[in-house]
Amino acid sequence: MNLPADIKGLWTPPPVSRRGFMRVSSAAAAGYALSAGPVRADAIRTDAVGLTTGEGKVAVAGGQMPVYFARPEKATNPPVILVAMEALGLHEYIRDVVRRLAKQGAFAVAPDYYFRAGVDLPSQTDFSKVFAIVNAKPDAELIVDLDATVAWAKGQGGDTGRLGMVGFCRGGRAVWQYSASAHPPKAGVAFYGPIEDPPEQKAIWPKSVLEQAADMKAPVLGLYGEADQGILVMQVEEMEEKLKAAGKTAEFHVYPGAPHGFHADFRSSYRKEAAEDGWARALAWFRKYGVL
Repeated sequence: MNLPADIKGLWTPPPVSRRGFMRVSSAAAAGYALSAGPVRADAIRTDAVGLTTGEGKVAVAGGQMPVYFARPEKATNPPVILVAMEALGLHEYIRDVVRRLAKQGAFAVAPDYYFRAGVDLPSQTDFSKVFAIVNAKPDAELIVDLDATVAWAKGQGGDTGRLGMVGFCRGGRAVWQYSASAHPPKAGVAFYGPIEDPPEQKAIWPKSVLEQAADMKAPVLGLYGEADQGILVMQVEEMEEKLKAAGKTAEFHVYPGAPHGFHADFRSSYRKEAAEDGWARALAWFRKYGVL
């Protein structure tokens, strides 16, 4: 099977030793994605001091879509930033990213757009089950779910005129896709989002990110790892060239030696220097384009 680029990238070599990693029971209790493999015991934990955090429900076709949100307690009409999850579901790392953005003044929201499968993805240990669910998600449905999330955030007092979006892995692809949609964010940041798709996905993923370069309507910052096993540097360079040729606003940074998932501080793929630099660039990008 021709696996999607982000799925290939998730299969990073295991650590030499399990020292420094949580037991499966501890990782499960902490809410991390078990199918990603060993979970780092020193994963970043952002507190909720000064924040209002919680769970919400967004009405979409097929039911009530769960979302996790965080916002500054005393903020009035804060900017909205969508957080698009990895292929591993809405687990603790993604929730922590939501709180990190709230600490920066945003009303951050992470929608669980895989909810229709009726499976708790973070609790799965069999990656083949996760793979089957996330690859069955049509792009058209994803865009509608994101639109609904934005409308929900606006109804909760968020300023969607300053809409931003950040995504990781499969969520990085979602950033590119949404930036080419009818209702794009003001700015997007894609952490190692796949550029090309397997041909067998064409029926539900009509256009790859590369094929939509000329359709981009928002400035996007692309952050990639030079050692990513699924997303090749030449693909990133081709995307950059197509965007420039189409007169689109984008910026790319490729981190030497960094694998796929270098920002995911709960996984063995985490690379502290690249992750911190990428996060700083992401915040600066949002400030530059009027989101934060």
